[in-house]
Amino acid sequence: MSANPGKFVLDANAFIQAKRRFYGLDFCPGYWSTLIWHQQQGKLCSIDRIQDELLRGGDDLTQWVEQQFGAVAYADTATTDVAAVYTEMLAWVMAQPHFLESAKAEFQQVADGWLAAYAKANGGTSLLWRNSIQFGATKCHW
Repeated sequence: MSANPGKFVLDANAFIQAKRRFYGLDFCPGYWSTLIWHQQQGKLCSIDRIQDELLRGGDDLTQWVEQQFGAVAYADTATTDVAAVYTEMLAWVMAQPHFLESAKAEFQQVADGWLAAYAKANGGTSLLWRNSIQFGATKCHW
């Protein structure tokens, strides 16, 4: 699966925080059906590493991920293009003297770097949900 221009790549919190804070699966089904529709139109996806995070939840969101959103919605990050971008990003992160070592270690352990690398390698836009920003779209320009 490759991203096309304008394709949005969602992080885990676009699912987890949406469910917990605003758009419960039973309270706001329109949010979830809209995600499915846009994914089917080729306008959004996520990555395999995000799917892994979501499947560890063991709750109704896990069931939705398995039964509704489907495996095709999650792009493979085990490609040479994505790995090359991730390697470049990781080298930059590790070279930053003002980043804490714990932050550098966390970057290597979580899916966010891989999500940004996938978006960059495939011309997409990563959507990251953060408490201070809520939804922030980032276009990768490395």
